[in-house]
Amino acid sequence: MADIPYSPQTKITVERRGQIVLIGINRPYMDNRLDPEATESLARAYYDYDQDSSLRAAVLFGYGERFSRGIDVDATKAFAQSGKKLMDGPGFIDPMGRTKPTLTKPLVVAVHGDTWNMAHELFLVADIRVASEDTDFGQDEDTHGRFPGGGATVRFPREAGWGNAMRYILTGDHWGAKEAFRMGTVQELAPNREAALAKAIEIANKIAACGPLGTKASLASSHMALEQSETAALAKLGEQYLALLKTHDFQEGRAAEAQKRPPVYEGR
Repeated sequence: MADIPYSPQTKITVERRGQIVLIGINRPYMDNRLDPEATESLARAYYDYDQDSSLRAAVLFGYGERFSRGIDVDATKAFAQSGKKLMDGPGFIDPMGRTKPTLTKPLVVAVHGDTWNMAHELFLVADIRVASEDTDFGQDEDTHGRFPGGGATVRFPREAGWGNAMRYILTGDHWGAKEAFRMGTVQELAPNREAALAKAIEIANKIAACGPLGTKASLASSHMALEQSETAALAKLGEQYLALLKTHDFQEGRAAEAQKRPPVYEGR
């Protein structure tokens, strides 16, 4: 996965930091709203991250005063009227997680300021979520004659509980970081944007220090329980566990524990 350095013209930035990668939304002049080009760039970044065996965790964040106000409606409408298809072909992972393939490696998100609609749906896709105390969440498509089409109707009730999710989806009311923490959609609160990003990076580095095969197996098992059934996930556990016992990383973990040193996992 190659770096995509920051510039005023770059809509999605990519910065490798050892075994983690930072992916940034960079359209502050448009409230970080994602147009089709930015959405495809983000989808390509997710795919490249997932395919790169040297990377073990990713952090999504936004530049400027807000994480994102969601979709660039005018640009998306024009794109739809052109007859083109978004993310058409291989090499993409839908950032809203609506279609296969999906991410098989961990995603941490750091949000701040306005985090509305499609942006909240990007947030819900992440495995671990950090929010600045100034975050203003919104899922108010119903008030605009639309509905949350990026996955919130599925993930928000699952993560926050039915009543909590419907309270905000059906009214269009916004809510803050402390309310999100109460509902369980936020795992860590931070005093400001910089602290939120720093905490997300800290968490990503802790994930990267773990065995990547075990991390992927943990995610795969948990997703199977959600997307298929708990019965299917439970039935698969033995096979998954035995497979890990045969790996180099398992032996390295045992050796490191015996030698009282940090393990150095290689993903094999």
